[in-house]
Amino acid sequence: MADTFTASVPRLQTERLILREYRREDFELFADHLADAESSAFLGSADRATAWRIFGSHAGLWMLHGAGWWTVEDKQTGQVVGCVGAFFREQATVMELGWNTYRAFWGQGMANEAAAAILQYVFEVRGEPKVRALITTGNESSRRVAERLGMVYEMETELNGRAINSYMLEHA
Repeated sequence: MADTFTASVPRLQTERLILREYRREDFELFADHLADAESSAFLGSADRATAWRIFGSHAGLWMLHGAGWWTVEDKQTGQVVGCVGAFFREQATVMELGWNTYRAFWGQGMANEAAAAILQYVFEVRGEPKVRALITTGNESSRRVAERLGMVYEMETELNGRAINSYMLEHA
């Protein structure tokens, strides 16, 4: 069929992690993460119905832009430890990176490892000229991940009515 469109999510690997497509069975941990006030403090917490819409939109971005979100899985245990994304917002012309590590896995460097893998994919495979990360003021863990990736503070902007910091990295 000439009119058939198929989107696939590239599988990426790091030393400890597999970055793969979202699966239905990943939703419970995703929803729990967004319902947990501490885990979602910088994202905004979400009830189950809202979490499902976010989960579906993360997966659906692959159909719109050939880019989106990956589930992050521990290679050794098979446990889902979070998610990471390289995507475009509605009006954006610069690809955005995002990362979330589920609370049980905080402080283990997994967000940095997963984000570094997608950064390499974005620059080397997709050929994007630059990337951005939007990080809520006070989210020191995400700020440190951005800085480890070589991203630099660009400006304060607004997202959904909240002040947010933009970090940028241009491909060398």
